[in-house]
Amino acid sequence: MGTKDFPIANCVRAFLAQTGQNQDEICELNCNIDDMTGEELGFAMEELFEAGAVEVFTVPITMKKSRPGTLLHVLCPGKNREQVVRAIFQYTTTIGIREGRSHRYVLDCKINQVQTPYGDVRLKRSEGYGVERCKYEYEDLARIARENHMSLLQARECLKAVIEEDRLK
Repeated sequence: MGTKDFPIANCVRAFLAQTGQNQDEICELNCNIDDMTGEELGFAMEELFEAGAVEVFTVPITMKKSRPGTLLHVLCPGKNREQVVRAIFQYTTTIGIREGRSHRYVLDCKINQVQTPYGDVRLKRSEGYGVERCKYEYEDLARIARENHMSLLQARECLKAVIEEDRLK
């Protein structure tokens, strides 16, 4: 720091730290569409997931001349950006895509197989940032509900009871 004395401190202190939490950068791609049917948009969304999107959703909007339209919003990792852009142009009628980059905070997720009287069920456990969540995979719940002629809520309650029973043994 030297030997000369100044009336105020003549130094800079810097800290480098890591949070230990999951954080990544995500690419946001969006465009306005006013000339596609719901079926066509649904098909495009499926194809965008196949191309590497991690999230795809639509929002109803009002476009110029008060026409109804749809905002297509797609999130993907940077490494998949080019594939997803190509898919948006291929499967939608848009003529332009806006891009932005965002930091994304994510929970650590693990999927465990749980054996139940209804067959194997995948249980997703998410944790981090002081929270912990567990959720059954939709496809497994839907299978159980269909096979047993019950609602998703009833299937979830049956699994909850089975797992609670096992935990108490």
